[in-house]
Amino acid sequence: LDLVVTTVTPTGQAAATRLFEPLAAGGRSVVVTYLPFDLGLLVRRFLDRYAPRALVLFESELWPLLLRDCRRRSIPVGVLNARISDRSYGRMKRAGRLYRRFLLDPLGRLGAQSPQDEERLLSLGARPARTSLTGNLKFDTPEPVPVAGLEKALRNLAAERPILVAGSTMPGEEPIVLDAFEQLDREALLILAPRHPERFDDVWREVEERSLPGMRRSGIPGARAHEPASASPPEIVLLDSLGELASIYRLASVAFIGGTLVPTGGHNPIEAARFGVPVIVGPSMENFRRIARDLEVADGVTLAADGEALTEAWRRFLDHPREATEQGRRGLAIVDRNRGAVERSVELLSELVDLD
Repeated sequence: LDLVVTTVTPTGQAAATRLFEPLAAGGRSVVVTYLPFDLGLLVRRFLDRYAPRALVLFESELWPLLLRDCRRRSIPVGVLNARISDRSYGRMKRAGRLYRRFLLDPLGRLGAQSPQDEERLLSLGARPARTSLTGNLKFDTPEPVPVAGLEKALRNLAAERPILVAGSTMPGEEPIVLDAFEQLDREALLILAPRHPERFDDVWREVEERSLPGMRRSGIPGARAHEPASASPPEIVLLDSLGELASIYRLASVAFIGGTLVPTGGHNPIEAARFGVPVIVGPSMENFRRIARDLEVADGVTLAADGEALTEAWRRFLDHPREATEQGRRGLAIVDRNRGAVERSVELLSELVDLD
């Protein structure tokens, strides 16, 4: 089965190229490219070039002209990991029949992330016979392979200090995180990982302006533990790299999930929770509401309303390591309990197209 994998951002291109490289090296035909803008001529050229047997979309990536042209060409379309945010649901309800006609009717199969997503899809007009609850694929993400030499180098830089990881931070959030870290009054190493690579330089300037001892991950010579990276141990390491954060979470004494202290909907807490690491999130978790709710109900996540609360949460976990360990175990149990979405999604796709 040949694959054409599309993304819409440079970050996505880099990640997809890296992830699918082993398949290509093993002799499989894998093309990584950009999804065209949803304009008739561009969509037709894309479909002419690749002539797909089936189109599989993920989460909420529904493009009306792409769906229309697939329908005209009898190309079956499925959506996996389908979700509908609170904000999108309101817009879709107002669109009514138009949404159902142009975005739901062309779909051959729909696999919803959660019971709420399934209920919302059905209320918007998705056909029950084509819609099922498959679960969240993110729970089944394989544990990332450690980056050669990097983890040892970071442990060496930490010099037995606890490591705090702030991952996938968004614009306006880094100042909050840095303020919280400066107020901590505990010996620790902060690994700060902005979500978007085009912001690495801007975030680094923010670190420099505060005169905080720090370094960039790109400045770790060879990422080998025996090579000193600076004259004095840094307090902050800026993770100015792609594809390494998921692995770095395993080093964390505590993990903060970015995009949650600013109104952007949050990022994936599973990446840290699967290592049994205690997780802190802010109030903005709309994009992962079901995961956040499950973790919260199980006392497997700590909510921090603002930077001051983030400082207090860090301090509590560092001062009470047993409490940190117990929360990490509860979070990991939630991850383990929700696995199985990949198997259910493959079964759903097999109803859409012959996978042999």
